[in-house]
Amino acid sequence: MDHDHMPGGDMGGMASPPMSMNGTGGMMHRHKMMMHMTFFWGTNAEVLFSGWPGTSTKMYVLSLVFVFVLAILVEWLSSTHLIREGTNNVVAGMIQTVMHAIRVGLAYMVMLAVMSFNAGVFLAALAGHTLGFFVFGSRVFKKKAGSPSYQKTSDLPPMSC
Repeated sequence: MDHDHMPGGDMGGMASPPMSMNGTGGMMHRHKMMMHMTFFWGTNAEVLFSGWPGTSTKMYVLSLVFVFVLAILVEWLSSTHLIREGTNNVVAGMIQTVMHAIRVGLAYMVMLAVMSFNAGVFLAALAGHTLGFFVFGSRVFKKKAGSPSYQKTSDLPPMSC
């Protein structure tokens, strides 16, 4: 079989990966960003979205704050009490389902951000989960309410992997 007419024919018959097309029908240049597979320090990282935060230090700090807040929200949703006693079971179940979907979605976003392998992003996620648990999940800010044998800690079950 003659592969000289194929792109990459000089590579022993193996075709090079196709270049993507942009919306106007023109060819886009290949994006040459190295994907890290080990933790690294630095502000030049992609977090969650292609090209974000870019090379700006201010945008990198904003991405760290964003990941920090996402992690706090996951912990808040894990320990919140939004469903009142006496709520219809169907309504309560729907509220729980929506809250669970939001919590899992936010937790996956934090996980994907950490998968950028940027140490700053990892530390922001860790700090957010830590502060969120301290404020919303630990005993520190809980009101003392008698001593019931069973005290419901959340509307949602614990997170599991």
